[in-house]
Amino acid sequence: MSWEDARRYVAWLSRVTGKPYRLLTEAEYEYVTRAGTQTAYPWGDDIGKNNANCNGCGSIWDNRVLAPVTAFAPNPFGLYGMLGNAWAWMADCWHPDYVDAPADGSAWMKGGDCSKHVIRGGAWNNVPIFIRSASRNGATDDGGEYDYSSLSGFRVARDLP
Repeated sequence: MSWEDARRYVAWLSRVTGKPYRLLTEAEYEYVTRAGTQTAYPWGDDIGKNNANCNGCGSIWDNRVLAPVTAFAPNPFGLYGMLGNAWAWMADCWHPDYVDAPADGSAWMKGGDCSKHVIRGGAWNNVPIFIRSASRNGATDDGGEYDYSSLSGFRVARDLP
């Protein structure tokens, strides 16, 4: 799935529901993925076994195929599948670091490479270091350079009044 596919979906969802849906910002994604923890993964500092789907996560799906979203325990916020399985597109343009990032958690759209967008969470074929809560990457909007389009999805956020 491309970034543009994800963006079009949330625009469609907003239109049909009359509610303001959007892609998560990078800051929001890290916040809900960490779920109050300060470790490499929401379950601790070691990858462990059967906590996620990646190349070396110790699950039956490792480095083969997508796992069901609820295949692993939820994080402390009750969210499933935040790490591994598939990269998640963020609203933010790609910046190689956080220098001058917005302090309010909003999408960072200025001053970066907006031909790329941030992806977070890692995929089923990544080694454990790429699925850490802090792991991030930038991908062209079609996901092409590393075939991210076949390894990516997205999360939907809704702004509340």
